[in-house]
Amino acid sequence: MSIPLVNSIASWFLKKRFHQIELFLKYPNEVQEELLLSLLDFAKNTEIGKEFDFASIKNYRTFAERVPIKNYTGWQSTIERSRQGENNIFWPTPIKWFAKSSGTTSAKSKFIPVSEESLEDCHYAASKDLLCMYLNNNENSQLFTGKSLRLGGSKELYKENGTVFGDLSAILIDNMPFWAEFSSTPSNKVSLMSDWEHKMQAIVDETINENVTSLAGVPSWMLVLLNNVLESSGKQNLHEVWPNLEVYFHGGVSFTPYKDQYKKILPSKDFKYYEIYNASEGFFAIQDQNNSSELLLMLDYGIFYEFIPMEVYATSEEKAIPLSQVQLNKNYAVIITTNAGLWRYKIGDTVRFTSLNPYRIKISGRTKHHINVFGEELIIENAENALKKVCKRTKSEIVDFTAAPIFMKGKEKGAHEWLIEFKTPPKDLDYFNELFDNALKSLNSDYEAKRYNNITLNKPKINIARTHLFHDWLKLNDKLGGQHKVPRLSNSRDYIEDLLKLNN
Repeated sequence: MSIPLVNSIASWFLKKRFHQIELFLKYPNEVQEELLLSLLDFAKNTEIGKEFDFASIKNYRTFAERVPIKNYTGWQSTIERSRQGENNIFWPTPIKWFAKSSGTTSAKSKFIPVSEESLEDCHYAASKDLLCMYLNNNENSQLFTGKSLRLGGSKELYKENGTVFGDLSAILIDNMPFWAEFSSTPSNKVSLMSDWEHKMQAIVDETINENVTSLAGVPSWMLVLLNNVLESSGKQNLHEVWPNLEVYFHGGVSFTPYKDQYKKILPSKDFKYYEIYNASEGFFAIQDQNNSSELLLMLDYGIFYEFIPMEVYATSEEKAIPLSQVQLNKNYAVIITTNAGLWRYKIGDTVRFTSLNPYRIKISGRTKHHINVFGEELIIENAENALKKVCKRTKSEIVDFTAAPIFMKGKEKGAHEWLIEFKTPPKDLDYFNELFDNALKSLNSDYEAKRYNNITLNKPKINIARTHLFHDWLKLNDKLGGQHKVPRLSNSRDYIEDLLKLNN
């Protein structure tokens, strides 16, 4: 098929889809309310539908009063029954697939239900929309002249009791139409290799001579792969390896700590970065503008959204609000109701709205991955922005980091302890720490108040991690792969203590 023909087909699809997108842009709250009622009606005869009498729910208020909010623990026993082959518990169509979630380093695995509807109307629909938005913003794109290098955390799928579980990326690959593999690299066989270290070299070997026009994957692991490509090819930058490379679609972890390193190996000013926000539970938002860090919340993928303001999260005053009541620049925990039968489910992410017309967001962190032992409310976004600012000042580069509280003992004040693996370390660590402390103060008024005259918090303590420390910790815990990462911030010292022992 010729490139002009492919582009014209994409253009036709784009115009058709944009009409639907314009509908939820113009009537976002109405689209969400209608979607909720549709989900309730579809699931009214399920076990959960009967328990909460979905058939009689006619508005959001009744839904919120009647159906409880739960995290994975609250859903676990119900999901396990579904995994054993029971049907019509929380969703009317049979659930064949379960995405084994590896978004955290928790030892306990999560098995997220994936329905036919969520595959088609959410995950695959989002992939098409991502391409449509990119092509709409870049009319001269040559994306379809080559292949997309995809880097998933895929492992093989496991069958049990008539159901299948594995990484979401493996489920998506397994259900893709046969022609999709022709536009992607590496092959499905290599993509689904379970040994991560052998897989990385196999991807390099298979892709280095391809005409790669786009990249897709998690920034931390993609960077490892791309550096391996440069090492194997002997080239100085990736444009020498793949001259037609034009865009990187990324998600999974924040891009902020890695951006400068990507710019070094992708020095073209015309190269584009497009962020996505997806998880095992669904595909939520897409960057819809060039050179933007804001993500458009997609409102017609079969997901109904609610939000809990973080100032009341996990308190006796905790209460969810619908999309119509959110405010700009406040941190919210995300609650979803999905077309895979998750009802009022806490996904563990926090976002803040940068625009209310249309609804655009930035991912600000995780509900569990923050430090708030002393009332400082330090979130991942604060940490990453402060580190980026200080690295620029000190000409240093970071590979990975984690932080935890140093708890008060007697009259001794508390502090934050940081473990940072540098690619290029600062010449003066004390100066780096001073700049970092000041950057955190400038970004977080609660942190600044606790640091004032060392009233509650002493200056941060920074440890330099040896090379490959985080990689070795993940390997030791059998968590090497595209979707695994060490929590950046934690209210406990569990992760940092393990890493510090390994660092000695």
